[in-house]
Amino acid sequence: MEAERKKKREKRVYDEAFRREAVALIESSPESLSELARRLGVSHWNLRDWRQRYGSPKRARTGRSGSGAVQPDLSAEVARLRRENASLEARCEVLKKALGILAEPSGNATRG
Repeated sequence: MEAERKKKREKRVYDEAFRREAVALIESSPESLSELARRLGVSHWNLRDWRQRYGSPKRARTGRSGSGAVQPDLSAEVARLRRENASLEARCEVLKKALGILAEPSGNATRG
């Protein structure tokens, strides 16, 4: 029983090459972090920490969930919003012109 307890508490040490290969696998695989951790026989917490330390900067900040704004996604969103804004401004101008035309009294209307 004591031997089992000591074995469970034994800290495993992984070399840097293994860590970097695990991070490369995380970034290239469609599998979730938990699935990869189970497959590699390490904790998902280890993989998360290794990804922050050895991963590419955008991956280290956002992870797989996409919860943070990645710079290319942010610039694409800004570009989309600018296009949408230009379209809405053009529609607004058309409506202003139409309202101006409709608001002018017509020359053949009877005055009473």
